[in-house]
Amino acid sequence: MKIGVNTRLLQYGKLEGIGRFTHETLSRLTHQMQDCEFVFYFDRPYHPSFIYHSNVKPRIVPPPARHPFLFWIWLEWALPYFFYKDRIDLFFSPDGFLSLNTKVPQIPVFHDLAFEHFPEGISKIGAWYYKRYMPKFANIAKHILTVSEFTKKDIIQTYPMDSSKITVTCNGVSSIFRPLTLNEIENVRKKYARGKPYILFVGSIHPRKNLARLLQAFEQFKQETSHEAQLLICGRKAWNFEDIFTYFDSMTFKNDVHFTGTIHDEELSKIYGAASVLCYVSLFEGFGIPILEAFASHIPVITSNVSSMSEVAGDAALLVNPYQVEEIQYALKKIFFTPQLAQDLVNKGIKRLAFYSWEKASSIIEATLRKFSNS
Repeated sequence: MKIGVNTRLLQYGKLEGIGRFTHETLSRLTHQMQDCEFVFYFDRPYHPSFIYHSNVKPRIVPPPARHPFLFWIWLEWALPYFFYKDRIDLFFSPDGFLSLNTKVPQIPVFHDLAFEHFPEGISKIGAWYYKRYMPKFANIAKHILTVSEFTKKDIIQTYPMDSSKITVTCNGVSSIFRPLTLNEIENVRKKYARGKPYILFVGSIHPRKNLARLLQAFEQFKQETSHEAQLLICGRKAWNFEDIFTYFDSMTFKNDVHFTGTIHDEELSKIYGAASVLCYVSLFEGFGIPILEAFASHIPVITSNVSSMSEVAGDAALLVNPYQVEEIQYALKKIFFTPQLAQDLVNKGIKRLAFYSWEKASSIIEATLRKFSNS
């Protein structure tokens, strides 16, 4: 079987949620499925580390698909030509994008439908593209994979279809995320937080990540407790972030907030391990990989009680209403002033990890690809 794969989000040193999923699963699938050939379709020059095995053939297909108009050209014209040329039997798309201009069976991964619920969180043309084309992709897909039970239910409710058309896989966590020694923690805190304990947020900066309320909660926490804790925000500026920085500029404790930008994985794993708590209070997620990364780093987690986050965290995190600044602030106080609670959450998080792994995810994907390649 020859499988074409959408690998446009495999960008070296810039792997975020879907890119991380793509990398971790494909690095395993290509080894598991050595009886198959894979053609990786990149939209720009690629890093050789993404050619995971001898059964992978990379192909650069222009144009770089980073705008809805270019999406359309890449998916509807460029890819179908190479599907035919490469004699592709099945197309696997980890970012959910499909071609409407091919008869090749296609299996997408839908990570979330955030654009349906928070269209204001992305550009107008981006929201238009997703709302126009994602229902079409769902309709033509041979089968759909998704990463949580929440997202499966969301797809069924938003694009009415039989539940048998959707299989739930999961996300996992890299082995680089681990607890640190006391000496390592001290060194990381000196480097990033002036030697002080810190609250951690990991993710790109845009409205859905709810950073404005996290900043407000941190400001209240500092005012009410005079605690020395810092706030570390790790992630790139994505879109519509102006209001977040407008509030930041007005903060009394803005000198205790540190924006790191994008951090490479090895360094990010150290930042996790030295944190006092992960505060991941997004308004909407299809999964929430930082929750697992925190569990593996043996730090407690505060996360939202909406969408998929409570499903992923189970009883191993403090769950808060992300719209209520007071709840976020109160959760921070509980973590810092109730050490036994923090340790109990760490212990539960370690156990919770048993439900998720990249091996589990890739095995489910493999079974799905094999099943629907011949159906």
